[in-house]
Amino acid sequence: MGTLYLVRHGQASFGADDYDQLSELGQRQSLRLGEYFRSRGLVFDAVLTGTLRRQVQTWEGIAQGLQARPPASTWPGLNEYDSAAVIAAIHPEPLPRPDTPERYRHHFRLLREGLAQWMAGKVQPRGMPSYEDFLGGVTGVLDHVRQNHEGHVLLVSSGGPIAAAVGHVLGTAPQTTIELNLRIRNSALTEFAFTPKRHLLLSYNSLPHLDQPGLRDWETYA
Repeated sequence: MGTLYLVRHGQASFGADDYDQLSELGQRQSLRLGEYFRSRGLVFDAVLTGTLRRQVQTWEGIAQGLQARPPASTWPGLNEYDSAAVIAAIHPEPLPRPDTPERYRHHFRLLREGLAQWMAGKVQPRGMPSYEDFLGGVTGVLDHVRQNHEGHVLLVSSGGPIAAAVGHVLGTAPQTTIELNLRIRNSALTEFAFTPKRHLLLSYNSLPHLDQPGLRDWETYA
């Protein structure tokens, strides 16, 4: 039986013109996670990441902290959905930058509704696959891990694909998958045990690398 470690990217640049870029804190979160893995003596047989910059940068930080570079490959099926396109599918008018608490809450209210309609096949966000195809990209990676690996495998992705993977393994309802997605913290760790036949959830959304008093304020969501 192997173990698949699913990691959400470190803090990106929410509200900035270019979200797909780790913040300084996101870089520190990633480095710290790699140091945590090294302290546990973890040796990864393989690493799989999405192709988005924040995902690749997170792996770079982990590798620096790990002081090792196991074989790594990129998988577009691990890329995040386009949240702006999801919101625009139900709210075509431009939104102001989410730079106040109320605007932030409004942004995520719309995102929840857009995700629900996309998952139900009621809207098709511009430039995005159907939700069925999005989920197929995620499950394709899971199938690859089961069929080709054993031991410890690291997967670096985003909240949407990780929540989709957890929802798929547990058979959750779409609304539950959405809530799983929006609660995943930056650099959080989710673990699956896997055999050639299936995956089993071991842990979800943990931050063991930040579990000390001096790092409690490193916990972020966006």
